[in-house]
Amino acid sequence: MPLATWSPPRGRVRSGLASAVVTALAATLLAVVPATAAHAAPVLLSQGKPVTASSQEHNGTAAAGAVDGDLGTRWSSAASDGQWLQVDLGSSVPLGQVVLRWEAAYAKAYRIELSTDGTTWSTAYSTTTGAGGTESVPVSGSARYVRMQGVTRATGYGYSLWEFQVYGAGDGSGPTLPGGGDLGPDVHVIDPSTPNIQGRLDEVFRQQESAQFGTGRHAFLLKPGTYNNLNAQIGFYTQIAGLGLRPDDTTINGDVTVDAGWFNGNATQNFWRGAENLAVAPVSGTNRWAVSQASSFRRMHVKGGLNLAPDGYGWASGGYIADSKIDGQVGNYSQQQWYTRDSTIGGWSNSVWNQTFSGVEGAPATGFPEPRYTTLDATPVSREKPFLYLDGSEYKVFAPAKRTNARGTTWANGTPQGESIPLSKFYVVKPGAAAATINQALAQGLHLLFTPGIYHVDRTIDVDRANTIVLGLGLATIIPDNGVTAMKVADVDGVRLAGFLIDAGRVNSPTLLEIGPQGAGADHAANPTTVQDVYVRIGGAGAGKATTSVVVNSDDAIIDHSWVWRADHGEGVGWETNRADYGVRVNGDDVLATGLFVEHFNKYDVEWFGERGRTIFYQNEKAYDAPNQAAIQNGATKGFAAYRVDDSVTAHEAWGLGSYCNYNVDPGIRQDHGFKAPVKPGVKFHSLLTVSLGGNGHYEHVINDTGASTVPAGTSTVPSTVVSYP
Repeated sequence: MPLATWSPPRGRVRSGLASAVVTALAATLLAVVPATAAHAAPVLLSQGKPVTASSQEHNGTAAAGAVDGDLGTRWSSAASDGQWLQVDLGSSVPLGQVVLRWEAAYAKAYRIELSTDGTTWSTAYSTTTGAGGTESVPVSGSARYVRMQGVTRATGYGYSLWEFQVYGAGDGSGPTLPGGGDLGPDVHVIDPSTPNIQGRLDEVFRQQESAQFGTGRHAFLLKPGTYNNLNAQIGFYTQIAGLGLRPDDTTINGDVTVDAGWFNGNATQNFWRGAENLAVAPVSGTNRWAVSQASSFRRMHVKGGLNLAPDGYGWASGGYIADSKIDGQVGNYSQQQWYTRDSTIGGWSNSVWNQTFSGVEGAPATGFPEPRYTTLDATPVSREKPFLYLDGSEYKVFAPAKRTNARGTTWANGTPQGESIPLSKFYVVKPGAAAATINQALAQGLHLLFTPGIYHVDRTIDVDRANTIVLGLGLATIIPDNGVTAMKVADVDGVRLAGFLIDAGRVNSPTLLEIGPQGAGADHAANPTTVQDVYVRIGGAGAGKATTSVVVNSDDAIIDHSWVWRADHGEGVGWETNRADYGVRVNGDDVLATGLFVEHFNKYDVEWFGERGRTIFYQNEKAYDAPNQAAIQNGATKGFAAYRVDDSVTAHEAWGLGSYCNYNVDPGIRQDHGFKAPVKPGVKFHSLLTVSLGGNGHYEHVINDTGASTVPAGTSTVPSTVVSYP
């Protein structure tokens, strides 16, 4: 059936996407951290081993599909109770855990049985309350053969497993992967005594200033201390961060600068960079940070003002501030849209189209539609991004605690709340690492720290363990080969994905990132999964394709600053060349998006099926390159909405949303509306706008049939606004 009209039911269904996708990328350190082996780390024993089953469904879902490490293949049985699947590990080994990754057809009652000879079996685990999804069950003892013995099916179908994973001590044939260690040459660790700091910064900037689709990746990590007379110019795929526990531990008496000289003073393509965890005392009293999408400014203390426009006040097109303090005024100037969260500012200068604030001390009051401010007193739920820091001479990752009704920074009153994790508990991923090795590290119980670089993966990176951190430095980039999904996250508590870019491969992937498997239903309100500074790109650096970029199936997940972009320029760009129909699809309940940027998809940019979803700030452009009206016709509707809430949803709320069109191939194209939602008391929108960029295409309405057409504005880029809906 056409996906344009497809609505997944809220309960479990027969088939669907496998468990959620996670990708991470990270940066490197010049310092050497002693490698520490993971103690008592479990090893995945079952993958690729001989496997048999009592039966097979008629569609060719063979037993081998459950032990091949591919979450796109599965075993399914005949539609009757009492079916089984067993794997031969080759020799008796000590066991510790079995992970069952069920498809929608799961077992309500089953046993995990062990045998040394394949004839005599003992029960290691038994349940009559199986919940489906991903189930991790403890087992003990030694065995060569491990069997899932189904007792009672949960559906009218058979038993179906995407993966049957057996973990244990291993057979001694392969080494245990170490944690920690040397982080490589593209993380530049600096202290105040480092010679020629300015020269090192300038050299990387020369390489990265205009390298929009280049291969260089860099992170500058500054040890605590004071740095005088520095101007750190930050180019593409470059991150600068302090290594203290608080921003004021690392002070630059100088500037951390982004400008747009490389693009004739136009900052609308200043993407993919970041500044974190520093105090900056600007030389002139005002620091310049002229960026657009995918450029984060986190945990920063600016001891002065902050200018968000390029020199000459050319255009800039949106960015993000969180957990920061700006003592002086933030000069918005030419910034078309901006989102600021959980910070303290000395003031804000003006508005253009969409300036949104939540939990910001000093923010201007809501004035939408003029001035175009949308302000929430607090952010309902937030948890800041993990970051690397130095505890004495030891590197650790700090994982900040969750906050509810958050306002202001996490560090204003001293040491922030959260957990410190030694780097020895992270597998340091370096360019050239295979996906199988990355998955082995995860199976051992290690977190992931991706160093700067580009990573091709030939199979999905599976994050199955609760509270796993996948952290990237220097905009590390993951590219899925052969049409696989780059990363999937199980329906578990507290996974944190942060600081990396997923770049679609040449072979179409059905999805690029999945959070939770289809039908996920566990309650994660106390400890949600967070996705922060995780960016997705289809095309631009070369041809790439993906049907749906991001799918969120888990309940309570938080998407905090993500740019999901089908490229409108660069290499490999064209209506069919970098085909990508859907940007973000949310099936989980109680999902929160804070700072969501999704652009240029062939059909819907965002579709929301889960209940009680919330979005604070949304920025969108429709696909520039639609060849004609017919190409975007959605049945009787002209165009696909930029943000669609499904008709089945009864509760949803969103603040500060904008959609822009620039149909530069056929300026005669019309969109019926930018936003579509059911008319129900529990579905509410605040501060919406649509804009025609230079008259290249137009919107007939803002949301549903409400809001004036942009046609009368002509080429003036004057927005059509709706203050509240309904």
